[in-house]
Order: sequence, then C-alpha cells, then structure tokens
Amino acid sequence: MAISALHIGASGVTAGLSALSNSAHSIANASTQGFQPAQVNFRESPPAGGGVSISLQGQQLAAGDQPSATNLASDITNSLVYKAQTQASLSVIKTSDETLGSLLDIKA
Repeated sequence: MAISALHIGASGVTAGLSALSNSAHSIANASTQGFQPAQVNFRESPPAGGGVSISLQGQQLAAGDQPSATNLASDITNSLVYKAQTQASLSVIKTSDETLGSLLDIKA
C-alpha cells in the first residue's frame, strides 16, 4: 500500500509542477501579441486510484494584432492552487515514506 501511495504522490507532484509551469508560461507571455494560453485538464490515470495526469490543449499565436488571451487573475489564482496541490502530494509522499520506514522497522 505504501508503494502505491508513493506512486500516487509522485504523479500528483509531476502533474502539479507541469500545470504550474504552464501557468508561469502564460503569465510570462501575457504581453505577447496574439498569445493563446494552453488549457490544463487533470484526469485520473488508469487503473482507478492510480494517480493523476494532465493534458494540455495546444497553444498557438493568433493572427494579426490581437491582444494576448491570457487572463492574469485566473492564471495567478491557478498558480496558487497548483502550488497547494503539489505541497499536498509531497505530504502524501512524506507520509508514505514514514509509514514504509515504520513497517520495515517492525519487520526487522
């Protein structure tokens, strides 16, 4: 059980960091003419309870002199959510590691 919890925590950290990176990219390009930020979608990895993954829907530059489609308020708020999600996933890893260590101490 502790090993699968480590995997779930690791997939959460990976997904959270990828989403945070996408938000940072969108914020950095907020003043780029025609920039269209990618959309992040979280989904459960198979099998059920096996972790989380993300998919990014493509980003493109719009033609012409259109302003950036970046919503700074939304991206900054999402960055805080992704940071909290990553910290929660790290807590899962830490707790799983401590539990596995306790089980090994008992077994020894």
